[in-house]
Amino acid sequence: MDEIKNGKNNNLAVVAERLAKLTKEELSEKYKIIEAKLFEFANFMEAHLAFLYTPVSNEIPTERIIKKALQIEKGLVLPVFTDSKNAINLYKISDYDKDLITSANDILEPNIEKCKKISLEAVDIAIIPGLAFDDKGGRIGFGNNFYSKLITKLPETCRKVSLAYEDQIVDQIQMESRKYTVDIIITDKRVIYKI
Repeated sequence: MDEIKNGKNNNLAVVAERLAKLTKEELSEKYKIIEAKLFEFANFMEAHLAFLYTPVSNEIPTERIIKKALQIEKGLVLPVFTDSKNAINLYKISDYDKDLITSANDILEPNIEKCKKISLEAVDIAIIPGLAFDDKGGRIGFGNNFYSKLITKLPETCRKVSLAYEDQIVDQIQMESRKYTVDIIITDKRVIYKI
């Protein structure tokens, strides 16, 4: 267990160092490439219902992606986090400005009074955040296991995709189980399909 934790910390340090060397302009250019690739990605464009997240810290920003997806009338669900057993409930949004509120944790979430709760089984593609990734679909998140648990609960047919700067890709991420991996990672340099 300590070996996995040390490996994660080392990978996060490598990624943080790489990202720190990039200017805001460089990150913005890389982001634009990733966004364009997502909107050219058949699995995303053909999905009836896509899961997205609102970012915290070093995750790829998704505000523009969410707004653009809503403009083309893509069905979108966003998470609402609950403290009970690290649960995530999904709610469908249709208007970025009217349907989202800031949670107690300072995260933009759907307003559960206005938005419709959606079952996990309805999701066709899930965009999963992370801080570091490897080419086998391994990912390191914030350590609260919200998204690791979500990955295992999504239907088999749901594509699990992450968006990442190429600088967030490391050689190997040691994981307790490969059931927590994503299927595809879209970076500014390539699209990585899990080996």
